[in-house]
Amino acid sequence: MTLRIITRSAEETRAAAAAFARNLRRGDCVALSGALGTGKTQFVKGVCERFAVGETVASPTYVLMNRYGGRDDKGREILLYHFDLYRIRYADEVHDLGAAEFIGGDGISMIEWSDRFPEILPARRYDVRLSAGSSQDMRTVEIVPVGVDA
Repeated sequence: MTLRIITRSAEETRAAAAAFARNLRRGDCVALSGALGTGKTQFVKGVCERFAVGETVASPTYVLMNRYGGRDDKGREILLYHFDLYRIRYADEVHDLGAAEFIGGDGISMIEWSDRFPEILPARRYDVRLSAGSSQDMRTVEIVPVGVDA
């Protein structure tokens, strides 16, 4: 079932992501897609806020992956992996990064520009599509569970 949320600011996008992140568990993958500036990184920031990440969360456009340490509901450390595939040209480059070690592992993976390489995505994931709305700050966030038990 698709969940559709309208947000009217970056703060609302982060809050929606934090609320959604209550459903995330170790091994989950969040595949983000949307045009430049639609809030993919803001969404990742919200997920990271939910897991009490103390570091600055920024798009890994040039380094391709950032790793953040957070805490799960039981206070145990959980790692969050933030990928940005915008500058990647071939799926082999994703494999060369060692992404397979992180996606579906013991942490949570969030992949911006995931629609560029659907072949690397696990069968069980959350597809998050962000799009610009009618005003400058309005966003539509669609969350589609794929292979996730309802």
